[in-house]
Formats: sequence, structure tokens, C-alpha cells
Amino acid sequence: MQVQEPPAPSTDLSRGFLLGLLVGEGHFGGDGRQPQITLRMHLRHERLFRWLLSAVPGSRLYGPYHHGGRDYYQWMARGDCLRRLLVPLIAAHRDLLDDHTAGRFDAMCERYGISPDAGAGGGPVPPALPAAR
Repeated sequence: MQVQEPPAPSTDLSRGFLLGLLVGEGHFGGDGRQPQITLRMHLRHERLFRWLLSAVPGSRLYGPYHHGGRDYYQWMARGDCLRRLLVPLIAAHRDLLDDHTAGRFDAMCERYGISPDAGAGGGPVPPALPAAR
């Protein structure tokens, strides 16, 4: 008998989950040449990071790192995946952001010449988070 996967979250749930991660754990900035959104979290969140890689094609996962008593991965979205996928998603739901996050998002867009209004429509539909093994 084969174990069935739980039903996939709805489109709205997947978008909300992604937005929640970005708001709660994300850093909106850049390296002076290009914008980036970065998430850095403990190794125990590896499955979540693997989901992010499939939810945001073109994003990258770095690590694991062991530094200063911390064990973590770092996920980054830059370039086309940031401009084409994440910025429209965040901009379409900007009214849900707290003031701090909205300010960081706006500053990133302004500094790097990104139009948050480009590509409206709610952003990408992330896939369901895979079941734990």
C-alpha cells in the first residue's frame, strides 16, 4: 500500500506562506550592483529551503554554513526571479506588509530601479511544500 501525499495547499495558501516567510525572515537589499532577497535560517529548515528553490525558479541555496556557533543555510533570490516573480507578488500584497518590511521593500526597489507595479497579477503560484520523509 502506497502512502498518499496530503492535499496541496491552495494557491492563496502557497502565496501567503511564501509572503509570510519573506516578511518574517527575509532581508530586502542588495550588494550595490543588484537587488536581492535573502533568507538565512537553521539547518533544520532544509526541507523548507528545498521548497523555496522549486517555488522560486532561479533562486539559489548556499551552505550549509557553520559559523559563530550557528549552523544555517542561506537562500537568495536575485535577477530575473526577483524582478519577474517576487517583486510582483510582494507588490500585489503590499498592503499586508508591516511598515518596516514595506520600507525595506520600497528602498530596494528604489535603489535598484525596480518598478513594483510591473507584472501585477498576484505573482507566482508556489508549489505545495513536500511531505516530510
